[in-house]
Amino acid sequence: MTARRLKIHHHPAPHHSQRPPLLFVHCGYTNSRCWEHNFIPYFQQKGYDCHALDLSGHGESAGHERLHHFGIRDYAHDVAHAVGELPARPVLIGHSMGTLVIRHYLSGAPADSAAGVALLSPVPPTGTGGSASRLALQQPDFFTEIPNVIAGKPTANTLKVMASVYFSPDMRPEDTLQFMPMIGNESDQAVAEMVALPFTPAPRTPRLPAFVMGGSHDAVFPASMLFFTALPWRARPVTIDRAGHMLMLDPQWPQAAAALQHWLDGLPPREG
Repeated sequence: MTARRLKIHHHPAPHHSQRPPLLFVHCGYTNSRCWEHNFIPYFQQKGYDCHALDLSGHGESAGHERLHHFGIRDYAHDVAHAVGELPARPVLIGHSMGTLVIRHYLSGAPADSAAGVALLSPVPPTGTGGSASRLALQQPDFFTEIPNVIAGKPTANTLKVMASVYFSPDMRPEDTLQFMPMIGNESDQAVAEMVALPFTPAPRTPRLPAFVMGGSHDAVFPASMLFFTALPWRARPVTIDRAGHMLMLDPQWPQAAAALQHWLDGLPPREG
């Protein structure tokens, strides 16, 4: 039992089915609300029991006052706790930092702890250093605008920059305003660990059904890096045309959800 109080949001399917439950793990600087706009309602209606975890120090989970002490392995312990609360082996679905958290959880978990894993806009094996350097050159305002978002005081320039970095080119800057309240601080330790990723031993990759997906216009982690994430999982990467980093919130989210559903529907039914 974790020493931290974690919030696991349950969104049940309208009817019982033999499909495995889904456990959604959010990315950095946000919380589980990012899944609630589009993906969770979509998969509920497709017969999937959905669960969304707020990592420690995020959303409705405890630990906000100690956020900067949490690292990726602490978040992996959160996932372990959440999996233990579910009635059947889940499919783990992570976005960005959440994909790295899931990988660390699976590297130390029993082989039968998950029915599958879906990695959306994943952190590449090269870590986030290259991404930060590229953004500093191409979007220098990004690092000065992030504090405005976290403080809840976005300007017109804030919305323009956030739209260009995180979303599809089809997303109007003013449409990003609805998503700004879900952005918050991230652990300095977790951020540093993602930068140092290429200098740390790679976690063990279990033999599980795996799905890797990203957007063709992802300005954070280019689609060309999907191959390197998918390789150890023996998965075929899927690229959603014109989608940005936030696949679940972009105008292209229906295409992303449909691609994920097609893979999910091919998994074996839940046990029991």
